[in-house]
Amino acid sequence: MNNVLDGIKPKKVFYYFEKLTQIPRGSGNEKEVSDYLVNFAKERNLKVKQDDSLNVVIEKDASEGYENAKTVILQGHLDIVCAKEKDVEFDFEKDPINIYIDGDMIRTKGTTLGADNGIAIAMAMAILDSDEIMHPKLIVLATTNEETGMEGVMGLEKGTIKGDILINIDSEEEGVLLASCAGGARSEISLPIKYEKNEFKYNYRIFIDGLLGGHSGIEIDKKRASAIKLMGRVLSEIDDEIEFGVSEINGGEKMNAIAKRCEVLLSFNDNIKFEEIINDISGDIKNELKTSDEFILIEYELVDEKKEIISTQNKKDLISLIRLIPQGIQTMSADIEGLVESSSNVGVIKTNENGIFLNSAIRSSINSLKFEIVNRIVRLTELTNSNHKLTAEYPEWQFKKESYIRNLMKEIYSKKFNGELKVDAIHAGLECGFLKEKLGDIDMVSIGPNMYDVHTPNEHVSISSVKNVYEFLMEVLKEMK
Repeated sequence: MNNVLDGIKPKKVFYYFEKLTQIPRGSGNEKEVSDYLVNFAKERNLKVKQDDSLNVVIEKDASEGYENAKTVILQGHLDIVCAKEKDVEFDFEKDPINIYIDGDMIRTKGTTLGADNGIAIAMAMAILDSDEIMHPKLIVLATTNEETGMEGVMGLEKGTIKGDILINIDSEEEGVLLASCAGGARSEISLPIKYEKNEFKYNYRIFIDGLLGGHSGIEIDKKRASAIKLMGRVLSEIDDEIEFGVSEINGGEKMNAIAKRCEVLLSFNDNIKFEEIINDISGDIKNELKTSDEFILIEYELVDEKKEIISTQNKKDLISLIRLIPQGIQTMSADIEGLVESSSNVGVIKTNENGIFLNSAIRSSINSLKFEIVNRIVRLTELTNSNHKLTAEYPEWQFKKESYIRNLMKEIYSKKFNGELKVDAIHAGLECGFLKEKLGDIDMVSIGPNMYDVHTPNEHVSISSVKNVYEFLMEVLKEMK
């Protein structure tokens, strides 16, 4: 451990956060970090349980004088999104994350940081490790596989934990208390393909890169472009002009991130006409995105690799799928001004020996609208000779009109920061929806420090904001006597 964060306050929070950055913990690879948390609890003689999903539950008795206070559950997730810049050599299965301090920010060198949600786990560990922080009985719940569909919390057995209040620490904006979140689902389209002999003369790779991307829930309202959808437009416009073949297409990294990059291997006879078309398309798209994605790159290169091409019908179906699949905001809330109500994001497209696959993240704060989007996608697959599968569905977390913890936090925030704590909803999936199902009608809120560009290699977190939120959390626990 390099102790890059040594001396930064709150010391224990940043000590444990840096510890976490040294442990590989991408979704599905949480055994080591789960065991680390279990050993942490055992070393401090705290009651701990690790379940089959590798979720960890740690209990700490109430401080003296707090025995009759409400039991508080502090909750966050262990896993992180594994994304890196294309030219960065990094193995998320074994390499520690290379962090550094940049003014008030903690950053990395070309990979995701894991502040989402390592900061939550680090805060909980710091509280558990302290004999000075006053608090009611605490239960810390650290879940797994949140980023890929919330399999960890789905696997949590009812009755495993019981509490009165749950504070989720998976939000990304200081001064905002979340009291509702969208539900969602993962949609997978599979297009079976048949390969044919490639009789074309020239082979090209087209690259779309340099887009901002971002979290498909939190940044979906910023109207950032999807490299996958743009590639569908490029293919469609080429198809209107000349004959060509498609060998493979790949793009995006995670289904819950807006695709920043996409590439396709094509073959032509008329390479001069192709280059004219692609240059015209590139100019149009760059002009359209000069505000939202000013650094977009649309490039092509002649390559010495000749592969079989998919059938003409496959090509037609592929272009139709990419062009017509829902992307971006679908509906806005009529109840909460500025809140995205429903959205869809095609985050990944990949080609392998079994076909071409498109993975989308569908979100909505209204269950019926979520399935309205799903039904449109199903109709599209029926028209394009493809198949559809819905997985990793998770429920929405509906707003609770009366909340003791929300009112307490608003009062404490006003006194501590001389400002108003904003109560809001988020168009992203939090585990709170499932936790409502598992724990019953529990009083629940979500808070967190300022984080930026989560789920991308530019993810960074504010040091001063972590300090503010942690001190705020300690004050809330203290006042719950």
